[in-house]
Amino acid sequence: MVSTSTEQTSKSQGNSGFLKSLGPGLVTGAADDDPSGIATYSQIGAQFGYSLGWTMLFSYPLMTAVQGLSAGIGAVSGNGLAKNLKQHYTPWLAYGSMALLFIANFINIGANLSAMGAALRLLVGGPQIIYALVFGVVCATVQIAVPYPAYVRVLKWLTLALFAYVAVVLIVGVPWGEAFKGIFIPHFEMSGTMFTAIVAILGTTISPYLFFWQAGEEIEELRRKGAPYLKRYPAVAKTELGRIRMDTLVGMGFSNVVAICIMLAAAATLHAQGIDHIETSAQAAEALKPVAGEFAFVVFAVGIIGTGLLSVPVLAGSTAYAVAESFGWKEGLGRKLSEAKAFYVTIVVATLGSVAVTMVGLDPVRALYWSAVVNGVLATPLIVLMVLMSRNRAIMGELKAPRWMVAISVFTAVVMGLSTIGMFVL
Repeated sequence: MVSTSTEQTSKSQGNSGFLKSLGPGLVTGAADDDPSGIATYSQIGAQFGYSLGWTMLFSYPLMTAVQGLSAGIGAVSGNGLAKNLKQHYTPWLAYGSMALLFIANFINIGANLSAMGAALRLLVGGPQIIYALVFGVVCATVQIAVPYPAYVRVLKWLTLALFAYVAVVLIVGVPWGEAFKGIFIPHFEMSGTMFTAIVAILGTTISPYLFFWQAGEEIEELRRKGAPYLKRYPAVAKTELGRIRMDTLVGMGFSNVVAICIMLAAAATLHAQGIDHIETSAQAAEALKPVAGEFAFVVFAVGIIGTGLLSVPVLAGSTAYAVAESFGWKEGLGRKLSEAKAFYVTIVVATLGSVAVTMVGLDPVRALYWSAVVNGVLATPLIVLMVLMSRNRAIMGELKAPRWMVAISVFTAVVMGLSTIGMFVL
C-alpha cells in the first residue's frame, strides 16, 4: 500500500510539474483562437461542412515550427524580434514590422472587443459599445495592475474558456465518420472560394503578433525565474529549450483541436441547416440558438468572451513589445509601471484606442479583411527574417535553431507567400 501511495504521489507531482511548465506556448496557442478566429472557423464550417478539417492538421507543424523559432530567438538571445532586427540588421526592418503589426493589431483588438460586446449583448441585452469599452478597460487594467506571476496564472486559467467549444461539439451531435474523413483525407477544389478559405485559415493560425508575443514572453519567463539568457550558458540550455518546445507543441496542438471543434460545431448545425454565411463570432452564436438549443448558444457566447479576455491582452502586449523594442524603451510585463511607462502607455493606446473601430461604425468584417491583408504582407518576410536570425551566430551563439525547424519554417514562408499572392489575385 505504501508503495502504491508513493507511486501515485510521484505521478501527481509529475503531472503538476508538467502543467506548471506550460506557459508562453500554451497561452500563445490559446490566444490564436480569438473571437476573430472563431468567426473564421465558424464560417469555414458553415460554408464547407467537414471538408476543410484537414487544414488544421496541415497547419499544425507549420505554426509549431515558426512559433518555436520565435520562442527560441527570445530565450536564447534575451532580445525580442524587433530589437534583434534593429541591432543585427537594419532599424528600418524593425520600424516597418512594428508599424504593420500595430495597424493589424489595432484593427484586430477593436474587432475582438466588438465581438465580446456583441456576445454579452446576446446573453443579457444592453449596449454593445459600452460593453466593448468596459472589456477594453478591464484588459488594459489587468496588464498594468496585476503582478506578472499572477497575470500569467490568470492567462493560463483563461485558456479553459476554449473548452466551451469542445462542449458544444459534444452537445450538437457530430456524424464522426464524416467528420474524421474531412480531418484526415485532404479535399481541395481549384475554386476561388476554397482557395480564399484556406488563405483565411492560414492567416488566422499563423499570425505575426504571436511571433512577437511568444519571443517577449520567453524573456519574461527567464527574468521571473532569475535565469540567464540561454546563449550565456549553452551547456545547460538543453532542459529549458526542451521545455519551450514541449510548451509550444502542446499550445499549438490545443489551439488547433479547438479550431477543429469550432468548425465541426458549425458544420453539424449551421451547414446541416443550409446556413452557409457567417460574418462574426456573435452571429455564429446567434445562429446556433434555434438550431442547437439554448445551452449550446450560451456556451458558445460565453466562450467568445473568455477567449477575448485572453487574446486582447496578447494582441496589445505583442504590440507594446514591438514598439518598445523598436524605439529602445524599457519593456516587459514583469516591470512596474514606473519602470516602463511608454511600454504600458502603448498597451493602453492599443487597447482603448481600438474601441474607436467599433464606435465609428466601421464594418468589422471589412476591418478584419484589411487586418488579414496587413498580416499576410508581414508574415512571409518576417518568417524569413526569423529563419535568418535563428541561424545567426551573433544572435544565437552555439544554440542555432535545428535544421528541421528551419526547413519547416522556410516551407511555411513559401506557403504563406503564395497564399498572400493568391489573396490579392482572387
